[in-house]
Formats: sequence, structure tokens, C-alpha cells
Amino acid sequence: MAHWIEPHPTGIYVRPADAWIDPSLPQARALVTHGHADHARGGHDHVWATRETLAIMGLRYGTASGTAVGYGEEIRLGGVTIRYVPAGHVLGSAQIILEHAGERIVVTGDYKRRPDPTCLPFQPVPCDIFVTEATFGLPVFRHPDTGGEMDRLLHALHANPDRCVLVGAYALGKAQRVICELRARGHHDPIYIHGALERMCALYADFGIDMGELRPATGVAAKEMRGAIVVAPPSALNDRWSRRLPDPITAMASGWMRVRQRARQKNVELPLVISDHADWDELTDTIRDVAPNETWITHGREEALLHWCMTHQMRARALALVGREEEDEG
Repeated sequence: MAHWIEPHPTGIYVRPADAWIDPSLPQARALVTHGHADHARGGHDHVWATRETLAIMGLRYGTASGTAVGYGEEIRLGGVTIRYVPAGHVLGSAQIILEHAGERIVVTGDYKRRPDPTCLPFQPVPCDIFVTEATFGLPVFRHPDTGGEMDRLLHALHANPDRCVLVGAYALGKAQRVICELRARGHHDPIYIHGALERMCALYADFGIDMGELRPATGVAAKEMRGAIVVAPPSALNDRWSRRLPDPITAMASGWMRVRQRARQKNVELPLVISDHADWDELTDTIRDVAPNETWITHGREEALLHWCMTHQMRARALALVGREEEDEG
């Protein structure tokens, strides 16, 4: 089955299209699922991606040659029909649907099934081969309700009016989602952001994502940020930048906050289990939904999901792709 696509450590090669999906090395033709650095690299001769992903890549890597592909739009390369549909991961994220020789293959990139105010929801597509991530591919990873985690954050804020809440959130996707989720819970005060988030938040705003009033945190007197929420990259939580804040309650928004040891290692006072990846139930439910003849598992906890597939009489294999990092964007 599907002898026309080849998994390599550096990406998935689509032979009749002479193109690579999310290659980790520069290629002549790259089909890119979304803008995170472990999927979207600079240096390709030509990129096919959603308009949002191309803009994100332009922001991160400078101007690149690319063709924007709208959701649902069909393109053809070397006899392969290619479609991009929403993945629900971050702004512009897409699954790539490949059809050739009577077979359909879905390469999901990264995805989640929960509502996200910053991107379109995941669209299940029945297929012959389903290529899935397994970042949180263990039964212990069952993410709680996002609204409940936001309520915990707001409770900490209101209970400590002389302090601020400093939220560590990955610069692409998680930071903007946390801000929008706070707005949805009725928090309309100005939110302060680290300088490293400003350009990405502006890009989201350019694509119509309303995040309310955002203010640069740099150069603001500590007393002005009392009772406020400050959002910064995870790397800023414990560096010199954070020491000027008014007695911050340190929070981190990540699926990895389910692991208490990780929260302790990062000195996180308020771990928020908010993930942009599918949890165990979402992974297994999605495989049931798309009902593939075979599942390919690209990265993460491959062994557990592979075992689950086998025990449910589903064919599966694990792929050894390099460069898929366990970043704080979990």
C-alpha cells in the first residue's frame, strides 16, 4: 500500500510529486502543515502552505517563495491531488490530503480536537493511511477543560491584587490562544506582553484574531502591572526580565504541566494544563473517526499508540522522524 510516499528521518517524501512534507532540511519543494519550527524550516526553494502559515514563515525566516493554498482548495503536483484542511492546532495549521493511484493519505502535522478561538477546528477526513502525531500518546494525558484552567488563572489574579500573574506561553499559537480564552471568560483589562510576542500577536491581529488591548510589558513601572496578566515566552519566566515584575505568580500553559515534575523543575507556581495537541482520548477517537486501513505515527509516544492500534486490530507503524522536538508549545 502507498508505495508512492516514503517516510525518511528528515520528512515524508511524496515521490510522484517530487515534494517533501514538513522536511527538516532545505528542499526544492516543501508542503508545510504549519508554522512551528519543527515543521516549517527556512531555505526551501518553494513552499506550499496556507496563507497564514506562509506569513508566519515570512515573519520567522524572511521572504520565501511560496504558493498559498486555501482550505479545501485542490492543487496537483506530478499526478498527485493535494488538499489542505484545518488541523485545529494553531493559526493556519493544516492537514495535507494526498490522493494518487486510488489511495488517499492524510498527513495531520500537529492537531487537536478542542475548540480554539484562534484557528479553525480539526476536520476528520476518512482515508487509507492516516499519519498522526503522538505527542501526548499515553493514557495519563487527558487534558482538563480549558475554561476551568482559565478560571484557575483568573482566581489567582483576583486573590492577589498586589501581584501579577506571569503566564509562560509559546510565542506561536499558545500565547494568542491564552489571551483569547481570557477574553472569552470576561477578562477585558489590558494584558501585558513580552517583546518577543509582539510581532506574532500583530500578525494574528492582521488575520482578524481580536485579542483586545495588548500593551508592551517592557519599560512599564512594576506598580502599573499589579493585578494584571503578563504573557511571555517560557524562557522568560525565570530570567532577569521577570525580576522587574510585581511579585509575579508564575504560571505555564502547556500540556506538559500535567507532569508535576516538569512544573517543579521550571519553578511554576500555577501549572495550567492547556495543550495545542490532541490528548490520548482525542488521538484514539480520531483514529476511530477516520477509520484508516493503516496508521503511521510520526513522533511522540509512538509505542503506546502503536500498541493501542494493534489491540484494536488496526494496522500501524511508527516512523522515526528527526527534529520533532518536545517544545514548550505542547
